[in-house]
Amino acid sequence: MTIRHLKIFLAVAKTGSMSQAASEFFISQPTVSQAIAELEEHYRTRLFERLSRRLYITPQGEQLRDYAHHVIASFDELEENMNQLRQRQLLRMGASVTVGTCLMNPIIDRLEQASPQVEVRVCVDNTAVIEEKLLRGELDLALVEGTIHSPKIQVTPAIEDYLVLVCSSEHPFAKKHSVSLEQLSREPLIERETGSGTRELFETYLTDRQMSFTPAWVCSNSEAIKNAVLHNRGISVISIRLVEQEVRNGRICVVPVHDSATKSRCVWRRDFSLAIHQNKYHSPAVTAMLEAIRHYPKNEFAALFPNGSLPSCGDTAEKM
Repeated sequence: MTIRHLKIFLAVAKTGSMSQAASEFFISQPTVSQAIAELEEHYRTRLFERLSRRLYITPQGEQLRDYAHHVIASFDELEENMNQLRQRQLLRMGASVTVGTCLMNPIIDRLEQASPQVEVRVCVDNTAVIEEKLLRGELDLALVEGTIHSPKIQVTPAIEDYLVLVCSSEHPFAKKHSVSLEQLSREPLIERETGSGTRELFETYLTDRQMSFTPAWVCSNSEAIKNAVLHNRGISVISIRLVEQEVRNGRICVVPVHDSATKSRCVWRRDFSLAIHQNKYHSPAVTAMLEAIRHYPKNEFAALFPNGSLPSCGDTAEKM
């Protein structure tokens, strides 16, 4: 069994056709058939069912496909890194949207100072997309805000974060010391897209309290959310890191939320987590990035707000 066998197998799994896979590799169909037969003989299992002149991958074939993606990606990385060994080491880094917006640049700055030979390529997307790329071996590691569901990916909490309710300084909530969950649910809500860690955390919180909401806006990036809030289109629950400057200059207000049922303040704490495939080889570039993340401040809120509490515009306004 060779890398070539696995590449041919993946082409057949993708196209569902021996002839199409043969065209993709500019080889004959019998050569493709022989490669699949040799794999099936090697692993002593059927990888495809042949029905009505089409191939359907079996459960055993699906398992091999998952491993094959990872093995080939590692092999391609090996080839590229060995060819560039005397030059730069390539690192493919994934980041969910909030992490990519707020943290990746200072983390890469730290990495470049300690390991200038490492070249970082960054992919920023929601957590669900980043997870798929890790599983397919398209990324070396990632820093994400949402939940990773695959047991094949190791997840380690790395940096602390909080979600906060924000509104425009012109919104009625800006004049209050706090609002209830019930009040929040009646307002137009500006939310991230499905698959976002921010949305998943907030939805889970409301679901646990048998509450729901219908977003007025659904945005795949933080700037769209901030602009909608600034134009008083609604309220949003967002990472405090994303609105630091707007809070400081008074254009956006952080509004505390209380839970009437528990008579306590709602706290939406989360961790940005390091995610890496369990079979990933820790190259020098991967190790250097792990060190850069490990030495990043775990909680910056004391520096952001020296008085120890998140500011809100209602501090000088009348209470609810």
